[in-house]
Amino acid sequence: MSRVGKNPIPVPAGVDVNVAADLITVKGSNGTLSQRLNPLISIEREGAELRVKPVDESREANAMSGTYRALVANMVQGVSKGFERKLQLVGTGYRAQAQGASLNLSLGFSHPVVYKLPDGVKAETPTQTEIVIKGADKQAVGQVAAEIRAFREPEPYKGKGVRYSDERVVLKEVKKK
Repeated sequence: MSRVGKNPIPVPAGVDVNVAADLITVKGSNGTLSQRLNPLISIEREGAELRVKPVDESREANAMSGTYRALVANMVQGVSKGFERKLQLVGTGYRAQAQGASLNLSLGFSHPVVYKLPDGVKAETPTQTEIVIKGADKQAVGQVAAEIRAFREPEPYKGKGVRYSDERVVLKEVKKK
């Protein structure tokens, strides 16, 4: 069995988990998430813990048990605590402003970039050069952060662009004659 799949998933108080035949639904203070289940795995509730077990001893079932254990653990953490990703804007005149369900970005183009946020994802701008993306779905938060970063990735000579707060940009030396 997968090493990751063997670990139980603790379910904190205030989180409701409902396992149907082919669907798992997790409800908490930050929202509701659901995931289709693979027929190669089964999820069992034991008190305040969930266990993901493979149906048979095949290699695919073993791999799926670890994958679904990680997915369900992220769902439980998302509805209880939530996920966030921080971005920084580096460059002269680069600014961001959150307005409801959209994010207005000035990234040095001749036009402002307006990014429409999907449902379940929120963006905050504590300063003009910082963006904090929050949500219950880890995959959606990471996807939104990647799409915003893709508008202007950090360039290697001056480091200008949109970068993750923990990202290190290695600067190249300027070409010499």
